[in-house]
Amino acid sequence: MTTTTTTLASSAGDVPPPRSASTIVAARANHVLKIDGYSSALEANYKLRSFPFSAGGHTWHINYCFPFSVLMKRISPPHHDFNPVSATGCTDYISFYLFLEDAVDEPVMGQVTFSLLDQDGKPVLSRTHTTRIREDLEQSKHLKDDYFAVSVHLVITKGAPSVKVPPSNLHSHYGDLLSSKQGADVEFMVRGEIFTAHRLVLAARSPAELFGPLKEGTTTDAIQIDGMDAQVFEALLIFIYTDMLPKMDQEDEVAMAQHLLVASDTYGLQRLMLICEDRLCNHINTDSVAIMLVLAEKHHCIRLKEVCFEFLSSSTALVEFMESSDFLYFIRSCPTVLKDLIYNVAAHGK
Repeated sequence: MTTTTTTLASSAGDVPPPRSASTIVAARANHVLKIDGYSSALEANYKLRSFPFSAGGHTWHINYCFPFSVLMKRISPPHHDFNPVSATGCTDYISFYLFLEDAVDEPVMGQVTFSLLDQDGKPVLSRTHTTRIREDLEQSKHLKDDYFAVSVHLVITKGAPSVKVPPSNLHSHYGDLLSSKQGADVEFMVRGEIFTAHRLVLAARSPAELFGPLKEGTTTDAIQIDGMDAQVFEALLIFIYTDMLPKMDQEDEVAMAQHLLVASDTYGLQRLMLICEDRLCNHINTDSVAIMLVLAEKHHCIRLKEVCFEFLSSSTALVEFMESSDFLYFIRSCPTVLKDLIYNVAAHGK
């Protein structure tokens, strides 16, 4: 025979909540499980179930078993078919299981403590996750007239409310700094067009040979940039300040990616180089494969080179490529890659 008693407690109870800066105690419950008829339950290898009780807005019950398994503390959805005999078969333990009866959309978090009570209803034992309680219980005065009681202290917790943090807008601030020209202390001349920038930003973003004269002093003359269009240089500056590229249509995007790939390799902008390589990998065709192979070889773009070879593994694409005027440009620009191409075609033909 068993009886149950449940007492809800406030968050100022005697048992401290789980130590965590990210959880809040939602509710506490003290449930007393009274077990009468211990010896008969022991002989019959009973698996018993308490009456349901409420705590933290949910319904719970306790399964306890004689004399199998381990003393467990468990919060989980109900498993009414659970058989503790199959768990271990150990006869030195009494097993207690706490079950959540409700169907819930999200996990219910909590902490449960089981305590043996004396005849005055006070906890007498402090036990760990697994405790050989049977011998202690049977030799103690706490089992009296075939009766004993266990206290179940349940603390229901919930995640701390989160603050919605907006994504970083650092890039927009630097973009505004570039466009406003406020505090700019260096000028560049690109195909007759003047661009202003900030020495510290450039030095932090491009430690390579970018704007070499900056390393030598505080020249007041505009620094001449050769071999680059003004539009490409502008996109390069935007990336340096914002880590992003300006929006453009697909046709311009491919041409811009080709030019920026060269510039990023020259100026040590590794992330920009990878972005450009990735974009170019998505635009391989008969008209573009020659220039893509040349770029891949000269700037050590391994993946771009592989994608070009994969495209040319098709006999149709290879024939069209070899019959085009771009094929001669490819041979003159990168004769060593031709050998790799032949090996690749032969490998795919096997």
